[in-house]
Amino acid sequence: MIIRPGHVSLSEWRAIYEGARAELDPSCHAGITASAAAVEAILARHEPVYGINTGFGKLASVKIGDADLETLQRNIVLSHAAGVGDPVPLPIVRLMLALKLASLAQGASGVRPATIAMLQDMLARDVMPVIPGQGSVGASGDLAPLSHMAAAMIGVGDVIVDGARRAAKDVLTPLVLGPKEGLALLNGTQFSCAHALAGLFEAERLFRAALVTGALSTEAAKGSDTPFDHRIHILRGHKGQIEVADALRGLMAGSAIRASHAVDDERVQDPYCLRCQPQVMGACLDLLRQAAATLEVEANGVTDNPLIFAETGEALSGGNFHAEPVAFAADMIALAICEIGSLSERRVAMLVDPALSGLPAFLTPRPGLNSGFMIPQVTAAALVSENKQRAYPASVDSIPTSANQEDHVSMAAHGARRLLDMAANLGHVIGIEYLAAAQGCDFHAPLMSSETLEGARALLRSKVPTLDEDRHFAPDMALATGLLREFDIDLPGVSR
Repeated sequence: MIIRPGHVSLSEWRAIYEGARAELDPSCHAGITASAAAVEAILARHEPVYGINTGFGKLASVKIGDADLETLQRNIVLSHAAGVGDPVPLPIVRLMLALKLASLAQGASGVRPATIAMLQDMLARDVMPVIPGQGSVGASGDLAPLSHMAAAMIGVGDVIVDGARRAAKDVLTPLVLGPKEGLALLNGTQFSCAHALAGLFEAERLFRAALVTGALSTEAAKGSDTPFDHRIHILRGHKGQIEVADALRGLMAGSAIRASHAVDDERVQDPYCLRCQPQVMGACLDLLRQAAATLEVEANGVTDNPLIFAETGEALSGGNFHAEPVAFAADMIALAICEIGSLSERRVAMLVDPALSGLPAFLTPRPGLNSGFMIPQVTAAALVSENKQRAYPASVDSIPTSANQEDHVSMAAHGARRLLDMAANLGHVIGIEYLAAAQGCDFHAPLMSSETLEGARALLRSKVPTLDEDRHFAPDMALATGLLREFDIDLPGVSR
């Protein structure tokens, strides 16, 4: 695929995250060359310009002589490569490289074509720097993790290539950094943005899975589809709520289980975990879409400092590296993940309680001798509570750095970095609901659900049989969670 800086869609970023190879649009090269030439012209004037011939951060007032400019850029990379923790997952590293390439290629960062070419080569050859995951506060950009990325480019540190960890200098021809290039590489929000995008992609997938398992749980409990009537939701007006109601109604359309209790059902209303799915899941959908809109803009922006304006020969110092938009987006995604899981767990709790579901206790034919789904529900509750603790907004936190020069920071990095772990927890919760809902529907045989939901149940039963007697539960849960990735169900009303 072709990276068109400033115009890359979320679906294209997702493809890169999932392993697609990407090349830069050749039309960018003129702007890149002009930007690098502007840096040379600035140097020729021998005026102090931040990041080009001065120190950095609190040391910005220190003027650097021409003879030391190459050392200056190398030093900032080496000194700032101070991250700790487990390495960043390779799909996110790939996304970081692509985001940095797209940002620098807009011709506002002053880097040379050779530097752009190295980033392209690393993506083409799938040479991924080993980047520690901790150490960024989300301003001035993601300095530590991006410095580890840049360090690999100058032959320092390690890379992963062909599944093996090797010294960067043995895989890449080390780059000699030109004026401003070290700062351009390590300044920016690409670490935070890549993690937030990865969290968004996983949250979107799990959101769709939770609609299916939610509809299946409604069938297992012989719940009503009346709360999904389109007319109810039009009156409130929220787009996500309307679409989720339409999707749930469509998923249950043609169900014999629903038809069996459509008339003369003594129950008047279902619990909120069934009845309020459009309101809760619709709000999550709207939240995810707002986060997606923010991240699409951020991913297509230029976020280093200073910025070079070749047409006027100016270098303007600002604060595009401050990742507050990413921090807010990450917090939105975290809240949505938390609530999707909370509602799913409540449906599991409802299904295992015979007073609420009308099904055998803990969804086992012989309760007492068998514990059935007793402890899977506990596991789901534990995971949901863990996500609640992690969902505390990162964006409300700040701590001054760099001798108070950088006195307000976004905390976008760890706000975004938590998202994949939270999504993994959510996946397990939905997997448990998948098992419980299918088990509940099994008790209604020979009645069948809709064609779509029976397809989802058949997919599960192809790997996991009905739970007649207690057995080792963890493998069933792992299989069910894995099968969520195979859901390819058209959800009426919910656009992809």
